[in-house]
Amino acid sequence: MKFIGILLSGAIALSAQTVVIRNVDVYPVTGAEIKGVSIVLQDGKISEIGAKILPPKGARIIEGKGLRVYPGMIDSGTELGLSEVSSTRETVDTGELGEFMPQLRALSAVNPESEHFGVVRVNGITSVMTYPASGGGGGRFGGGARQIIAGQAALIHTDGWTWEDMAIERSAAMHLLFPALGGRGGRGGGPVPDAVLELIPGGAGATGFTAAKRAYDQQVAKLNDFFDQARQYQKEVAAKAPGFKRDLKMDAMLPVLEGKVPLAVSASRASVIHDAIMFAEKQKIKIVILQPHDIAKAGPELKAKNVPVILGRVLALPDQEDDAYDSSFTQPLDAYKAGVKFAFGTFSNEFVRNLPYQAATAVGFGLPYDEALKAVTINPAQIWGKGAELGSVEKGKVADIIVTTGDPLEIQTQVKYLFIKGKEVPLVNKQTRLYEKYMSRQ
Repeated sequence: MKFIGILLSGAIALSAQTVVIRNVDVYPVTGAEIKGVSIVLQDGKISEIGAKILPPKGARIIEGKGLRVYPGMIDSGTELGLSEVSSTRETVDTGELGEFMPQLRALSAVNPESEHFGVVRVNGITSVMTYPASGGGGGRFGGGARQIIAGQAALIHTDGWTWEDMAIERSAAMHLLFPALGGRGGRGGGPVPDAVLELIPGGAGATGFTAAKRAYDQQVAKLNDFFDQARQYQKEVAAKAPGFKRDLKMDAMLPVLEGKVPLAVSASRASVIHDAIMFAEKQKIKIVILQPHDIAKAGPELKAKNVPVILGRVLALPDQEDDAYDSSFTQPLDAYKAGVKFAFGTFSNEFVRNLPYQAATAVGFGLPYDEALKAVTINPAQIWGKGAELGSVEKGKVADIIVTTGDPLEIQTQVKYLFIKGKEVPLVNKQTRLYEKYMSRQ
């Protein structure tokens, strides 16, 4: 028992250790860089930043000359922890069958031992939004055959012993796959369900506008009816009506109706984005648009209604056959020109590690560098209601930082140290272990 106690106390001391990084250049993101200062990480927070700081007694000292400190990066569109190998269904736990599943929580299904977490940390990603997507077989984030509300997305750290330990915000958004008029084309626009395609003359995949429009109207009516039921339930909760019975689905909708949790709406085309905005205004709820493709067309309305967006992959092929070759590359610039607040999401597991290079590509196609860096740091923190805690290097904020050899958006830059909640996390994973193994072969 004494030996176990010694081990436990050692673990506690390690996790609570004060760290001082000296003679380092700090890039706060929210202000100008600060050259040659010290930064103190204590009790999971950034406690001091300055040129003349006396290290606390017993603190670990890291010499940072020639290195830079940035806030840890945030990916606003992933399924990390929910899906390991997308082609192996036994490792995929992203959703359940059913059109309306608001009670589902992505967080409780997160696997802290996923190999993906170690891979993304190496590139400086300390937090992600992880979403429940469709359980209807329609592919990740694009919607399935039977799903409209997929459940609650969580904002999590990329390190932790348990999902409770990883949680930053257990219910950061409610994922809505907004109905869309048309076929299955377009990223995140929401496809016409299989049952609807059967109504279209000529079979699945035919165009039949009248039938497709009728089916679309039916889906929107279902969505409005579900929200009407939730509003009625909200009134019954407030009235404490006799014989009232709790309903898990309706309970999950209350924070959305109260404006505490936004709807994260998958909507690609300008017409769908417009319909989603009108729906949000009617319901008096907050929304964030996921993967908007027609950002140039929808930008003025998004700006006027103060609706932020999570842009999809920049390193991607054009969405439609008649799109310009650089349509994906220039979407961030379009959002910036329109004055729309935006962040980046990779909407995958495999490409999360490329988050900094998504931002870098946008810079190559006209986006100002500072805006690209904000889109992977402070912007997502603010969009998800955590701007006072995350997203920049400032005194009093959570110590989610990276120490790098240079610009974190440059592919040759190395992350030398990564801290989550003030605790250094080793930059090792399956890929680095295999690299070391075969490099050491005699």
